[in-house]
Amino acid sequence: MRARFSSFIFACGWLSVATLAVALPSQQDMVDRLHKDEARSRTRATPTPTATRTVAPSSNYRSTRDTSEPASGGSRPSTVVVIDAGHGGFDRGGIAGQRVSEKMMTLDVAQRLRTILNANGYRTVMTRDSDVFIPLGTRVAIANSYRNGIFVCIHFNSASRRGANGIETYFYSSQSLPLASAIHYYVAHAAPSSNRGVRRRGYYVLRRTTVPAVLVECGFLTNPTEAQYAQSATYRQSLAEQIARGVRSRTTVASNESVPLQPFIDQTRVHDPDISGSKHRSKKASSKKKGTTVHKKEKSSSDESSGTPSKKKKPATKKSED
Repeated sequence: MRARFSSFIFACGWLSVATLAVALPSQQDMVDRLHKDEARSRTRATPTPTATRTVAPSSNYRSTRDTSEPASGGSRPSTVVVIDAGHGGFDRGGIAGQRVSEKMMTLDVAQRLRTILNANGYRTVMTRDSDVFIPLGTRVAIANSYRNGIFVCIHFNSASRRGANGIETYFYSSQSLPLASAIHYYVAHAAPSSNRGVRRRGYYVLRRTTVPAVLVECGFLTNPTEAQYAQSATYRQSLAEQIARGVRSRTTVASNESVPLQPFIDQTRVHDPDISGSKHRSKKASSKKKGTTVHKKEKSSSDESSGTPSKKKKPATKKSED
């Protein structure tokens, strides 16, 4: 009897071990699960740069080559370049009393850029090709209608401080940093003005676009020297050529290649003292007038990153559309 009881206990023990072994996942299943967890962690770990600091781009911002577009030569590039000349029509751009009209300078550079890119085999689309006003929402809709497109917005800066000067390039999404890096690298190195760097900011046309998008500030029209540059056809042609070089080189941007990935200043929560004050004053002034939907020069309408465009008519003040 005792022997039978012992055999029964022994059999139950083996049965429990076998049941536990079946319940546990295999080693391969556990490895696969770990790999999946690591992949999810990498997906979630997109770093957000710290405001007001110059941030060195992380490896998450490293670009990959666009295989749809030949690196050199070859067939016509499939990328569509949407070129946006800032302001237009009743929206002159700039600040009150500004002598040089921004809307005409941006249109001239945009048309020159189109000519150069067309000669390079690119298909280009202009958000405006004459002195007309196009709402920001329409500009964004045009850019977003091309899934394989990129969006290049051209502006000139202005400030109440006459000494403010330099070249800036803005972006918002991580996919736009390589394009911003390439364009800024060439424009800033070729221009006789100071380099104000690449900046991250939630301007309406940058925040709402689903394709790589940048906004290039080609100098301050309120600075006497830079205003004189802008009125030179030779200088505007050079700007267009350097922007085109950036467009062509955007897929080769990396920290260890000829076009380096640029560090940037995060201004998503702060304002540049050279350009913000006049824009905020302009926004308050425009709120007292009524008329067609206007968004303070893309930058001014979206400084608060609200995404709600201003619906007031712009007085002759700073950057009504940016």
